[in-house]
Amino acid sequence: MKKQAYAFIGLGHLGGNLAASLLRAGFDVTVYDRDPAVVARLVAMGASAAASPAAAAARAGNAITCLPSPAVSEAVLAGPAGLLEGLPEGGTWIEMSTNGREEIVRLASIAKEAGVETLECPVTGGVHLAAVGKITALVGGDAALYEKHRAAIEAMCAKSFLMGPIGSAAVIKVITNMLAFIHLVAAGEALMLAKRGGLDLAQAYHAIVASSGNSFVHETESQLVLNGSYDIGFTMDLALKDLGFALAMGEEFGAPLDLASRVNAIFEEGKEAYGGNAWSTQIVKLLEDATGTDLRAPGFPSKLEV
Repeated sequence: MKKQAYAFIGLGHLGGNLAASLLRAGFDVTVYDRDPAVVARLVAMGASAAASPAAAAARAGNAITCLPSPAVSEAVLAGPAGLLEGLPEGGTWIEMSTNGREEIVRLASIAKEAGVETLECPVTGGVHLAAVGKITALVGGDAALYEKHRAAIEAMCAKSFLMGPIGSAAVIKVITNMLAFIHLVAAGEALMLAKRGGLDLAQAYHAIVASSGNSFVHETESQLVLNGSYDIGFTMDLALKDLGFALAMGEEFGAPLDLASRVNAIFEEGKEAYGGNAWSTQIVKLLEDATGTDLRAPGFPSKLEV
């Protein structure tokens, strides 16, 4: 059975790795990004390049996007030379960006008016897992449409969860990111307490991993803190975008989010100190700078690998 063809728009830290997984699995992929360097990387792997999202979508018949904000997603979907100018009636748009629930429901309705079906498919687990096809997909949309594109989703992601109708995946994705940022701040405080308490940080790291206080974020991002690179491939601005979605959902659903509110304020401080393009893991540097104490230990990587 011939595999579906896809346009892939947005080849940043995450999207470039997802598109590469599709290519490795033998899918016909046409790519577009404003950065010619990332396009060239995917073309070298076997992708075709297009001059616009519309041209990519017209060639493939289905489109995947992985973009930094709902505003960019809307421009790529419905703006000049956007996907809806190229996708045929009955084509599918798979949105892998992180959106708020209202945003993805509204964008899906715009696509529906043009005869295009939508799957929301944000991913979770980190860029390092996307690089080897082991990230997790959180899917919202029609179950039959999910099955139609399941082979492509599984080529990019080791696990996928159909959460319900459009909007459902946005809610759980925002929840997982909210938890990750809370855990990151907590892990930084734990490492600082260990350091100031006179413990060997490498040994403290491993002890926490083996304890009831462990978390996925500690296992992964704490290593980048201890190395000093902080290079998680995810920025302060993106963290604040996702925390903003969480706080808005909390208000909408009547769910108090005291921890998320405090963590959002801490990330605002981090952005002011280091800039919106600083890695989100640098939030721990606020503690280091405030105490004059570096959290460093030998033997930890500068980037995460699987």
